[in-house]
Formats: sequence, structure tokens, C-alpha cells
Amino acid sequence: MNTGAPSSDTHPGTTSLRARWRATVTAAGAPADRDPEPYADRLLTAWAEPQRRYHTTAHLADVLARIDVLAPHAADPAAVQLAAWFHDAVYRPDRSENEERSAALAERALPELGIGAARTAEVARLVRLTVTHDPAPGDTDGEVLCDADLAVLAGDPQAYAAYAAAVRAEYGFVPDEAFRTGRAAVLRQLLDLPRLFRTPYGTAHWEAPARANLAAELTTLTTQG
Repeated sequence: MNTGAPSSDTHPGTTSLRARWRATVTAAGAPADRDPEPYADRLLTAWAEPQRRYHTTAHLADVLARIDVLAPHAADPAAVQLAAWFHDAVYRPDRSENEERSAALAERALPELGIGAARTAEVARLVRLTVTHDPAPGDTDGEVLCDADLAVLAGDPQAYAAYAAAVRAEYGFVPDEAFRTGRAAVLRQLLDLPRLFRTPYGTAHWEAPARANLAAELTTLTTQG
């Protein structure tokens, strides 16, 4: 990662995120002589790119907050937290290689910060897992990251409507009919899964409301169509 960015806080509301980044990097084993601030600058700049409407710093903060709730389930909470920072660091709604490019970014940046090879590899694996959100049985780190990323589906109806509107805005270049068709297919795939959430907390608290929200959006889309 290019570390030439200024260290000033160029994005309002990111002070707490910067503090979290410093704490996470320290917990992950970065030596004290590595300055984490330029990396925070680059990541927060990426998360604030103008094409983003849902995949923003607010989404990053939400995922990190959910990881806090689920952290006791993880084998390596620091790796999961780092994976949250990188999982949408590269995001272009018209491209399909976002996760791979985000994982590659982590593979470059974390060794520069002094993070060990094994933890770096785990972070990159977790980022790539967000392509499918389908962790293998026993993959507790993957379960935590995927559940935290999908927990937005379980919001109250107003919050879910805001999420759906933000997703539509990110795909503003797609005509309405094509978007409805594609979005409906995604919703059906999610509803066909035997379980959306894999952690005990996610199963107990998020599964039912998420399914209700997905079904309601699918009904709206098919009615519009």
C-alpha cells in the first residue's frame, strides 16, 4: 500500500474508526515502530469514494460493531477485525473482482505494517470468503465476519429500506427492469439458503427478521415488475 497520504483526518466522523484501527493493528501484532496512520488514511479514503452509497465508512463501522458482539465466537478476533477493514476496501459496483482486489490489498499492506504471515493469510482468506458468505463448518472466524456483514439484512423495516435504497443508488447505472430482475435473483438465492447466519447469536437474533425483510423486498420488486 502506498503510504504517502497525509495523516490528517480528512473524513468527518472517522476519529473513532482511526482509534479502532490503531488498536486492532496493535492487537494483531504490529510492532510499535510501524506507523498505522498512513494506512488508515488510505483505507478511509477508499471507503469514502464517491461511487459508494452503501459500502461506506458507515457500513465499515456497523460491521466492526457487530464483530464486537460476535467476537467471543471467533478464533482470531484481530484477524476478523482486520478483514472487516479490507473486505470492501476496493469497491466498484460495475466490477466482479472487488473481493479479490481487496484481499490482494491486505496481502500487500499488512506485511508492511509488520503483521505476521499467518495472520495476513487468514485476513486475505476471510476477505475472499465474502464472495460467497458461505464459511465451512467450524470456520468460526469466517462465521463471525459473514454474519457481521449480513446483519444489515436484519434491521428494522425503516433501516432495511434505507439499506435497499442505498444498494439501488450504487447501481444507478443499471436500468430499473434489469435491476429488479438481478436483485430479485439475489434475494431468492439468499432465501433459498438453509441458514443466513452461522453464529449462535446471529441465528437467534438475526435470522428471522432478515428473512422477513428479504421476502418483503422480493414481493415489492415482483409487484413493481
